[in-house]
Amino acid sequence: MLITASAPLPPIIPCVIALVIAAASTDIQCRRIPNMLVGVGLLGALLVQCWLRGFLGGVGAWLAGAVVGLVLFLPLYMLHGMAAGDVKLLAMVGAWIGPLLVFQTALATCVIGGVWLLALTARRRQLKKVVRNILSLVHPALRGGAAASIESVGSVPYGVAIATGTVVVLLATAA
Repeated sequence: MLITASAPLPPIIPCVIALVIAAASTDIQCRRIPNMLVGVGLLGALLVQCWLRGFLGGVGAWLAGAVVGLVLFLPLYMLHGMAAGDVKLLAMVGAWIGPLLVFQTALATCVIGGVWLLALTARRRQLKKVVRNILSLVHPALRGGAAASIESVGSVPYGVAIATGTVVVLLATAA
């Protein structure tokens, strides 16, 4: 169940949906989210927030959402569990939709992405590696002090999960 939040103001929803779909598309094709796309999204969010809320209110809303989006996925990046583009994408989404909705988006993304990752690793027959990697992250002594014992199970375009989580949250709050 989502925490009650007011729906984003009208121009925000279509802009965010277009941006995350573009990010997911390039992530699927190239396995990266272009900095130019994130930069344009951040600038657009700043302009729209200032237009809707006035300069100070807009800058405050933009900054609060971007910082929360950045902070939510930064630990996963630092643990090598996700790419920097994914972190920047969530920060951009936060700049548009604000701290509460970006928190909800991150939760939805983690659920959607987790189920998707489990399905992919099961399909690739690598569930044992995933379990070993998770145990190694949770309890470092299990890896014997060597970070090299974490084995990759392959890359996944996580921008797709972020886009899906974003659209789900936006549509749920708009309904």
